[in-house]
Amino acid sequence: MNDVTVPRADPHAFRAQRQRFAHRTRVAPEPDAVRLPESGLAWARAYCARLRVTDTAIITLAVVITFFARFGFADPVSLGTPSGSRYAYMSLLVILCWSISLAAFRTRDLRVVGVGAGEYKRVVNASTTVFGLVAIVFLVAQVNTARWFFIVALPLGLLGLLTSRWIWRRWLIAQRKFGHYLSRVVVVGRRGDVESVVRQIDKNSGAAYTVVGAVLEESDSESDNGTLRNLSVLRDLDRVAEYATRLGADGVVVAGQPANGSDFIHDLAWELEGKTVELILATSLANVAGPRIHFRPVDGLPLLHVEIPQFEGGKHLLKRGFDVAVSALALIVLSPLFLILIALIRADSDGKAFFSQERVGRNGETFRILKFRSMVNDAPELLADLMEKNEGNGVLFKMKHDPRITRLGRTLRKYSLDELPQLWNVLVGDMSLVGPRPPLPGEVQSYEDHVRRRLYIKPGLTGMWQINGRSALSWEDSVRLDLYYVENWSVVGDLMILWRTVRVVINPVGAY
Repeated sequence: MNDVTVPRADPHAFRAQRQRFAHRTRVAPEPDAVRLPESGLAWARAYCARLRVTDTAIITLAVVITFFARFGFADPVSLGTPSGSRYAYMSLLVILCWSISLAAFRTRDLRVVGVGAGEYKRVVNASTTVFGLVAIVFLVAQVNTARWFFIVALPLGLLGLLTSRWIWRRWLIAQRKFGHYLSRVVVVGRRGDVESVVRQIDKNSGAAYTVVGAVLEESDSESDNGTLRNLSVLRDLDRVAEYATRLGADGVVVAGQPANGSDFIHDLAWELEGKTVELILATSLANVAGPRIHFRPVDGLPLLHVEIPQFEGGKHLLKRGFDVAVSALALIVLSPLFLILIALIRADSDGKAFFSQERVGRNGETFRILKFRSMVNDAPELLADLMEKNEGNGVLFKMKHDPRITRLGRTLRKYSLDELPQLWNVLVGDMSLVGPRPPLPGEVQSYEDHVRRRLYIKPGLTGMWQINGRSALSWEDSVRLDLYYVENWSVVGDLMILWRTVRVVINPVGAY
């Protein structure tokens, strides 16, 4: 038999090969060599436990207050009477069912707590559902005193639950700004898709994630001097599960559509089985909110159903009813303030207290918008001389120090008091409480086709533009926010925008 000569390994060649590999793949250091944020799973358990305790305490307090509202605080023997004992058992039943309902509706699910309106919707749905069932039971049992639960316990408890969730959310967001209570994720995909996801997560201070690494397709050879420059980057899709485990990641985000498509995703899902790492798919459906997306498997084929926006129907009737009720009440309550502002405006400068201007409403119909006058009386005539000093977004004229604005007008604009007369426009049906910004006819003439979708619903007294920067927004951002609202609005979303508007008015940003 002939001897086979095995060449000896050249250490210089091996070193060169390792350097080439290191240039192609910059692998993250071992977890004990880097300082990583606290695990998302650890904070999630503690946070949910706190929610559970406060939810139970609020429900119990609401029902106890209902009991004493029914029997009075001055009668200590009420509990010993047959009526009192029966009501006590009913109270315990309500507390138990309410608590079970909050758990059954997954109001403390990690996918909804701390972000968006989903958490509040689930709390409302859980509470109203359980009281609907309790009402049926009490009706069948002919319990006449049960109405106290609906008069006192339901509104008091629901208000307490929503307030508690809001307070906890404020605390959670504040903690996340310091890098605490975040789920660690690794983002996977093509470079452009990965960078887009990383930018969106970094941009959103209330995001529940922090990116600890990225995995790019192996064919990508660009240097990481942009969005990914501060991340450890791997270029080998076959090692995603290993990489995520080494970094102690809580999730893997698949951005866009990787080269191997669905095969890569289900292979990755198999590799992550048995690990405390969840698989997250970043949808490429732009401007489509979660409630419009429904998953429906058909014979093993996963189908995503996207609801087409509807601009008529019961939901819009409900919106109109809410507009009428709130605007009418607000006009009555604020009428003394209106009289004071009218007197102050007339005393501050010559001219009428109100300013009227033509705006474009739903389906391109024009109407006259009402405002308190915040500029000198001849402001329209002075506009031509100031056009070259425009600091707006290219479509609207804006100046931070517009000389036409009166002394009182600056205060009115800062706190949006000049817009209060638009409540009349809401009442008569020209506008809605929440909607896109009411445009000028000149703006509409320059609209591209897709921007005209802003006119599909009524303009709003407030909206996404109001709570996201107002005059500081670029034209593109203003359009994007308005189009998102037009296609994805909801009643609960409107309530959240109104609440955030109050906060913005108290602490104004971008108002001039």
